[in-house]
Amino acid sequence: MAQKGVQLDRETFSCSICLDLLKDPVTTTCGHSYCMNCIKSFWDDEDRKGIHSCPQCRKTFTPRPVLEKNTMLAALVEQLKKTGLQAAPAYHCYAGPEDVACDVCTGRKLKIFCRTDQQSICYLCTVDEHKGHETVPAAAERTEKQKELEVRRLNIQQRIQEREKDVKLLQQEVEAINGSADKAVEDSEKMFTELIRLIQKRSSDVKQQVRSQQETEVSRVKELREKLEQEIAELKRKDGELEQLSHTEDHNQFLHNYPSLSALSESTHSSSINIRPLSYFEDVTAAVSETRDKLQDILREEWTNISLTVTEVDVLLSPPEPKTRAEFLKYSREITLDPNTANRYLLLSEGNRKVTRMKQQQSYSDHPDRFTGCYQCYQVLSRESLTGRCYWEVDVDECGFGYNDKSWVLHCDTNSFQFWHNKVQTVLSGPRSSRVGVYLDHRAGILSFYSVSETMTLLHRVQTTFTQPLYAGLWLNGEIRYWFWDYGATAELIKVK
Repeated sequence: MAQKGVQLDRETFSCSICLDLLKDPVTTTCGHSYCMNCIKSFWDDEDRKGIHSCPQCRKTFTPRPVLEKNTMLAALVEQLKKTGLQAAPAYHCYAGPEDVACDVCTGRKLKIFCRTDQQSICYLCTVDEHKGHETVPAAAERTEKQKELEVRRLNIQQRIQEREKDVKLLQQEVEAINGSADKAVEDSEKMFTELIRLIQKRSSDVKQQVRSQQETEVSRVKELREKLEQEIAELKRKDGELEQLSHTEDHNQFLHNYPSLSALSESTHSSSINIRPLSYFEDVTAAVSETRDKLQDILREEWTNISLTVTEVDVLLSPPEPKTRAEFLKYSREITLDPNTANRYLLLSEGNRKVTRMKQQQSYSDHPDRFTGCYQCYQVLSRESLTGRCYWEVDVDECGFGYNDKSWVLHCDTNSFQFWHNKVQTVLSGPRSSRVGVYLDHRAGILSFYSVSETMTLLHRVQTTFTQPLYAGLWLNGEIRYWFWDYGATAELIKVK
């Protein structure tokens, strides 16, 4: 108990600035006591503020108080020293050149750690700014944090090892992909080369057969022609002899020679030659053309399968489909509209992000990509092609698409949503919103439409196979009311944040 009392006395008669026993003690009007030099130094630092305060209770004094030595307190301190009161421990000293000093209590070492505020403080702060907080010696906190640090380092090292394994695995995947791709290219080239050779051989065969048949038919025709020419010569000779006989005056001579001259040799061919219609080898051309068309159709159909097979090569697992708007915005794309596709009754503005249905035609130049024609062609496409994962939002009035098998549309009117594809309409349920979000996962063949408000409400989802890049499109049709167009329908691609 005696030792505890001495400890209490030491704390009672210690300066709260230097934490040593009071030396030349002075007492402020608020009742707190300090060493003469300590409080003077403290107030000297506050001179520039023009206001002086008590380091413990923060009571302010204006002007700076004139301090007098508290002789009674000084005598008590001297008496306590004689009874065995010791000075404060060494760690209560001021900060040295290698120490970090307190920002509040000038010059004091940061020997305490406040867990409440998670910062290092000095001893004076424990009885002032951080009074009642959970505090521990800085060395003890360092020990705890050192343990946490080692655990964190261990976790980091484990993650490094895991990532190094992943990197090695990915490198192996790269090599495997490259090897597989090289083999596929090599095998494909061989097979296409075989097809080319087969086609070339068949081309050569057709050429050879045509030439052979050409030679045969020409030879037959020439042979017949020669026979006919010989027959003609014989007939002409016979005709000449008969003509000469006809001029014979001697009747007996005429009758004697006539039987031998009038006899005709048998004709080498029928009285008439039947020749087929002048098609010759045109049927061959037609047959080759038919074969070509069939091959083109097969290649066109099979190319779609080949292309899909190539795009389905997916080594890495795809991340999960987004659910919240924040997750969708990670895939946001800034999309602009292509003026070369805009119908002349559409006006583009806001940096080609907004489109408005107009009453008068706009002065757009001719372009092969421009939509023209009836009200169903009041359309415009995006400039950017879309692949991979992407998301965009549209502020809509009334717009649509979806009248063929190559477009998918959410039709928005005043009261409802409808989905159109290949001229088939599907009426949708869901909250009506002026903003629609569109999410595309090209590889997975997913196209989703959302009503955007406080939450993301799925309106419709398409699961299909995309074989080419897609383009965002807007169709502003307005409504026909009493046979008048409702002009001014708008849609705008939003810069999402």
